[in-house]
Amino acid sequence: LAKIDRTKAYPLPQALSLLRQVSLAKFDASLEAHLNLTESGLKVNVKFPHSTGRKLRVAIADAPLLEAIQAGKIDFDVLVATPQLMPQIAKVAKILGPRGLMPNPQAGTVTADPDKKKQALESGQIIISGEPKSPLMHLVLGKLSMTDPDLMANITSLITAVTPKRITKLTLASTMSPGIKVDLSTLS
Repeated sequence: LAKIDRTKAYPLPQALSLLRQVSLAKFDASLEAHLNLTESGLKVNVKFPHSTGRKLRVAIADAPLLEAIQAGKIDFDVLVATPQLMPQIAKVAKILGPRGLMPNPQAGTVTADPDKKKQALESGQIIISGEPKSPLMHLVLGKLSMTDPDLMANITSLITAVTPKRITKLTLASTMSPGIKVDLSTLS
């Protein structure tokens, strides 16, 4: 904590280097980004060039899957569906809705070509969203064991997707470390 000046915003390469020095974890910690935004409830699509450390499980809705959901078996992170299947999916909305798994057109998970959307999502494209009632966004961008260029590429992809004019403050932290402010003027 003594190595970090809380009043200073660091350039991105220096912030990543400092983050590695102050991380207290004895395991491969995750790199987290915490953004203060100009608007609440922001949703954007982003494709990270490098793995964030988590594989997304995508399922395409069909009759057997809907029966499995009704039985309580959910083994996916994202559900993609066609518009024609939405009336049947509405029957399991009480199960999917609270878990945030309900397909919807705004998220792009209701589409005429679900196979294409599944490939895009599995290849690293994700939908990130800010908090609904406050202008904040929190997400994992990778692991500290990744190289600096890989982590910087993921951070740059995030900033490009959200757009710099919507970001008022960017703070990086690992799983067990204090936050380090990033100087946004060095990123444009």
